[in-house]
Amino acid sequence: MTRVLVTGGTGFVGRALCPTLLEAGYEVSVATRNPRAAEDMHHVEVRPIPAIGAGTDWTAALRDVDLVVHLAARVHVMDEPTADPLAAYRQVNTDGTRRLAEDAAAAGVRRFVLLSTVKVLGEATSDGPFRDDDAPAPQDPYGWSKLEAEQVLAEVAAGSDMETVVLRPPLVYGPHVKGNFLALLSLCRRAPPLPLGGVGNRRTMVYVDNLVDAILRGLDHPRAAGRTYLVGADEAVSTPDLIRALAAAMKRPARLFAVPPSALRLAGRALGRSAAAARLLESLVVDDARIRAELDWRPRIPLLEGLNKTADWFMTRARI
Repeated sequence: MTRVLVTGGTGFVGRALCPTLLEAGYEVSVATRNPRAAEDMHHVEVRPIPAIGAGTDWTAALRDVDLVVHLAARVHVMDEPTADPLAAYRQVNTDGTRRLAEDAAAAGVRRFVLLSTVKVLGEATSDGPFRDDDAPAPQDPYGWSKLEAEQVLAEVAAGSDMETVVLRPPLVYGPHVKGNFLALLSLCRRAPPLPLGGVGNRRTMVYVDNLVDAILRGLDHPRAAGRTYLVGADEAVSTPDLIRALAAAMKRPARLFAVPPSALRLAGRALGRSAAAARLLESLVVDDARIRAELDWRPRIPLLEGLNKTADWFMTRARI
């Protein structure tokens, strides 16, 4: 049987991916710094690793591994606690990816799938959606480190027989989501008045199970080798419509009133929350035509169904 090593397997995407890999007939190993976090993951082999960086030895974790899905990363945070955030992101996302790729190539891994981010292309779209061939233009340390991760992976693979696939999703949501989307769910449950009724943006998001489907295509599709793909959805959604949909799924009111977006941007700057304001006000739309054409991938779960599933999970969690 084909063995897949999943880094970050105990995280949000990893916990959705691993059962799907098992159902597809793969043997699954999870590389984690905290083996106890994987105790509830049935039929998955746990392979302990130290902290991820340039000095990580992946030899034992890569034993008998045919394929690698690299999900582990230092993820984007709104309130960066580190004095030198770029160095911190590079340690894990860039240097850690290089070392894993080098050890994977030496171990004879056939294909390496890297989960990157749309943020390597920028933070917002205005004249049209991001497309696969757009020039990279990261705007923050996280985006730069992920672009560099893509680059070092390509460098390592160029000197080996290992195939690579890079996936660039936008915001990923679904049951067990964390971070900003979890905060939005909590906000919708409380249903306070929000000054976002006049926002006319559009943002692409990807439901976690749809992203998992794309990862599986990246693992086994012959045309995926050496390719980089944006992963998106059939429709984008505005911030007000997103709040309305989540509130309706929770049977809560959506108390939205209109304040000019320009005033909201000024308020965000005054409060030192410009990045947070931008995510609520700006558009970020993805054109994922390449993965649809080359890998015959389509999102199985439409937007409204994905939002309902996520809200149902959150409400169940909130009652525990």
